[in-house]
Amino acid sequence: MRPPEELRSLVEERLSALSFATELGELEVALRYSLLAGGKRIRPVLCLATGEALGRNTNELLPAACSLELVHTFSLVHDDLPALDDDDLRRGRPSAHVRFGEGVAVLAGDALLTEAFRLALSYPTAEVGRLLADATLGMIGGQYVDVTTDGALDGNGLAELHRLKTGRLLAASVEAALAVAEKPEGDRAPWRRFAEELGLLFQIVDDILDATGTADELGKTPGKDEAAGKVTYVSLYGIDRARQLADEARARVNERLAALPADTSILAEVVGSIRTPRG
Repeated sequence: MRPPEELRSLVEERLSALSFATELGELEVALRYSLLAGGKRIRPVLCLATGEALGRNTNELLPAACSLELVHTFSLVHDDLPALDDDDLRRGRPSAHVRFGEGVAVLAGDALLTEAFRLALSYPTAEVGRLLADATLGMIGGQYVDVTTDGALDGNGLAELHRLKTGRLLAASVEAALAVAEKPEGDRAPWRRFAEELGLLFQIVDDILDATGTADELGKTPGKDEAAGKVTYVSLYGIDRARQLADEARARVNERLAALPADTSILAEVVGSIRTPRG
């Protein structure tokens, strides 16, 4: 089984080698600018690590893994736009709309999303495409809640927001591997429970990082959520309680991981890479 860093390298190689539609013309420059700017590649690596735990060949899973990263990058390009999160920094360099203009950034995001589905639909079964569509719609629905609630969320509302905005695509990263591996529906429940808990852990840690990290560490502008008056786990519960919630979520993730009927050592390394910062 390949360690996460090797899986990440495979993802980078495949993303770099992607051929985009010729109709896009020079818009491809903007696509590659955002797609190949680095990042942790948590979602595609999670997909590959799940597939390896299920005994599948990595090459078989790479189209699904890359489709997940394309959707994630689309979401970042659009989230950074002035009409949404209005962030000028992404992955350590100017956001797409700063570099190319808002119009080109919108089109680049549209193209990244469409190319994601072209990859997902390369499989004989349409299930990967359906999973990706469901996750993307959930993510967009979560973003709608984020931009329309104006900070008026309680703990349950915050959990639901992030289940949609962040958790659905992370869960799809596991489910896409299950689909490619043709895992029977009756055997998928433990994997779904693991993925759901992982999504919560990821978001709590991300909120803590946003409140405590620097631009160099994050590759984006820190403190944006607080400045915009958005509810986060830190703003709602305070930094110490947020760290406790992250620790509790991590314990549940590890419990779910231990219950999976497979060699999950690489998945455990992926979980371990989502580190809670300590002050």
